[in-house]
Amino acid sequence: MPKILPAAGGDVVEIILADHRWFEEALRELRDVRSDRSAVLADLATVLIAHAEAEESKVYPALRNKDAIDAEEVEHSEHEHAEGNDALLALMEVDDTGSEEFSEKLHELSEALTHHLDEEERDVLNPARTDVAEDVRRRLGDVFAEERARLIESGCGDLANVRKVVAAEQQN
Repeated sequence: MPKILPAAGGDVVEIILADHRWFEEALRELRDVRSDRSAVLADLATVLIAHAEAEESKVYPALRNKDAIDAEEVEHSEHEHAEGNDALLALMEVDDTGSEEFSEKLHELSEALTHHLDEEERDVLNPARTDVAEDVRRRLGDVFAEERARLIESGCGDLANVRKVVAAEQQN
């Protein structure tokens, strides 16, 4: 299992891409019946929630302010985060990690997450690369990494918090 990535600063695009590759590796681990699926899922939940919340609170508003993305892109990305969080919660609520239900819920999470990563890389990160100066991306990377680390430290991926995040998203 890949270790949870440390919260190092740098170009926000590169930090987000590193998280995306980490998510893909975690999904591969979850598909492996020999892995410690409970531990992998706990790490994935923590990083996924921290990543999405840090993007929504720090990255998307800054990119919108720089006209790299518009309100529609922000809304679409936030909607996809909510779909991913719903799928994450459904997977976390499966008791038996060796069951067919676990495999089905893992497939649903994998589909939602893979779709989001692809779209975000094309429609959010590419404009960030071309429309936002490197020094701004570096400052934003520091802010994103700091918020992500704070959320990870707070235990944001525990089941009770994921339920709370999903409930709040459903009210919006």
